[in-house]
Order: sequence, then structure tokens, then C-alpha cells
Amino acid sequence: MKGNPKVIDVLNFLLADELTAISQYMVHSEMCANWGYKELAEAIEKRAIEEMKHAEKHIERILFLEGRPIVSNLNRINIGADVLAIHKNDQMAEDGAIKEYNKAIKLCADEGDNGTREILEDILGDEEEHIDWIEAQLDQIAQMTLQNYLVEQLG
Repeated sequence: MKGNPKVIDVLNFLLADELTAISQYMVHSEMCANWGYKELAEAIEKRAIEEMKHAEKHIERILFLEGRPIVSNLNRINIGADVLAIHKNDQMAEDGAIKEYNKAIKLCADEGDNGTREILEDILGDEEEHIDWIEAQLDQIAQMTLQNYLVEQLG
């Protein structure tokens, strides 16, 4: 099915965002594992895998729309130097993703591509779960201090 070029462009933009998130989250996961924060490493790795699934959905949809997936574009990757910076950088990434998904959903609705809109709405729900988890971690740090939080992450 020949897709709308605007929709294909936005899917490639979102694909770059997902590929960037995968890289950032995998580095953050490995850093936490290296520091011995097993629970945190596993949680961040799980999020990276979810982002891989999002990237796969974008690639599948772009191909369905007879577009060409562009997998060579990445955005700026923000690696945190410590656990607090990791959470803040990941929060910034998820905030940006949520804004972009909302814009893309509107574009798809305006262009009459409800199939793509539904896929993006599903992914948006995942991104909202991601930001909720990150915000919960930041709340825990604020409430129990970073040191106590880190003890909980040793697993």
C-alpha cells in the first residue's frame, strides 16, 4: 500500500528516536550492572528491549507503506555519569518521545492514516508507562535519599 510521504517521514523520525533510546538505555543498563545495581540494570534493559520492539513496529509499518526505513540516523545520546543523571537523562528522552508521538498521532489523524495512528497510540501508551516508572524512581530518591535507593537496587 502506497503510504503518505508525510507519515513515512514521521515514522522515520520516530524510528531514529527509538534507535537512539535503545543505545542510551543499553549503555545505562550496562553501567548499572557494572556498578552492581542488578535490579536497576534489569529494569533499564527491559525498557531498551521494549524500545527495540517499537523500532521493529516502525520498520514494519514503513515497509508496509512502501517506504524505506532509515536506520542510520540517531539523535544525541545523553549518557548519565551516575544513577541520578541516568534517570534524569532517560526522563528527558521519554518526555521528548511522548511529545513527538502526540504530534505524529495528530498528523496521522489529519492525513487519514488510522492504521498508523493506532500503532502510534499503542506505542505512546508504552512511553507513558516508561515515564511513569522513571518518575517513580526519582520520587523514591527524593523521599528515601539516593544512598537508600541504591541499596534497594543491589538485588
